[in-house]
Amino acid sequence: MIRKIGFVIICLAASGLYAQNGTVSPYSYFGIGDLRSGSTIENQMMGGLSLYTDSIHLTLKNPAGYGKLRLTTYTMGVSHKEISLNSFTEQEKTSVSNMEYLAIGFPLSPKMALGMGLRPFSAVGYDVLQNTVDPSGNDVTNLYNGTGGLNQVFLSLGFELFKNLNLGASMNFNFGTLESEKIQTIEGLQFGTRESQESKINGFDFVYGLTYSPTIKNKYTLYTSAVVNTQVNLLSENTQTFGSFSQSTGNTIEQIDVDLQAQGLQNTELKIPTIATFGLGFGEDKKWFLGAEYSFQQLSTFENRFLQIENQEYIDASAYALGAYYIPDYASFGSYFKRVTYRAGIRYDMTGIVVNEKEIENLGITFGLGLPLGGSFSNLNLGFEWGKRGTTAADLIEEKYFRVNIGLSFNDRWFQKRKIN
Repeated sequence: MIRKIGFVIICLAASGLYAQNGTVSPYSYFGIGDLRSGSTIENQMMGGLSLYTDSIHLTLKNPAGYGKLRLTTYTMGVSHKEISLNSFTEQEKTSVSNMEYLAIGFPLSPKMALGMGLRPFSAVGYDVLQNTVDPSGNDVTNLYNGTGGLNQVFLSLGFELFKNLNLGASMNFNFGTLESEKIQTIEGLQFGTRESQESKINGFDFVYGLTYSPTIKNKYTLYTSAVVNTQVNLLSENTQTFGSFSQSTGNTIEQIDVDLQAQGLQNTELKIPTIATFGLGFGEDKKWFLGAEYSFQQLSTFENRFLQIENQEYIDASAYALGAYYIPDYASFGSYFKRVTYRAGIRYDMTGIVVNEKEIENLGITFGLGLPLGGSFSNLNLGFEWGKRGTTAADLIEEKYFRVNIGLSFNDRWFQKRKIN
């Protein structure tokens, strides 16, 4: 029954994943937009760790985790985010809801499992108004807006090479469209100008993972992991138009297509640098766990020749995460809450995006609950995150946000012969 319910939910949600506008952040103006977490709600609530893996949950960011999977598992996640955007003088509140991922994993043998799914890779969604004064003293209004994003289809395989040593690999195909527009009006003029750009993007990347989790004193487990997300190679097919419009009616007066081929910009390459992540943790199986991770990316090598942005550059990026869980008594029959998994974590990202000589940083504090469903291994995961990104200094925007996450993880046994007594 649980498998049927999960299949219906996943089918109903699938159409919304591709169509969603996943962010309302002005910082999605840079690069290919906001890069999404890509991990399950369970892992997100432990600061986003990909280190911890077990036999009943999928770990979407570390394919080595499939080597431990013992039950067919299909999972999905949704989120709702309340956001406060603050400048030095103004404040605006907004919100956005998203599908986070849809995935399934199933064992191929006692030591090997396969996974596949769909998740958002990046999201663009900004609407920024800028007022300036030209040399003649006229008020100039620039409106920047952008939409779109990239989605990712993935196929993963993980296996146990030796006892406690698991290896895995994922192949990701990324695809989507990014659209941006700049509208300029000048006080006293009859016409305004409009510049529109569109990039249709697709490309592959690969992820390689390793976990080594030896048992210590027959009670505790040492967790170690390494994950390398190789350079994302994207091809971008670009178009650009310029036009004018009537400020009084909004009607288009003239529009021309820019000859990007003559400039060598009709087809460009985007290369997102490799990310390396290393983790270390310690815990008691089905009782408690504490772990930490460090990630590094040479983002200074990234560029987008088609979209050149003033007062912005890239430097090397890094991220730190700390997470934990606690289960009072996973086998308790007398108390449901003793079987609940309590999770918490913190993460700090130095994004490598520098605007007006200020690096954009992100801090998130997470916590959540894993609620068992019935007498099965399936569970409902609730998560919460408070965070802050950016700053009000240097004419920038500070984002404060609170996010609520809901994840479902359904388990079942496939390829099991029925027995008749």
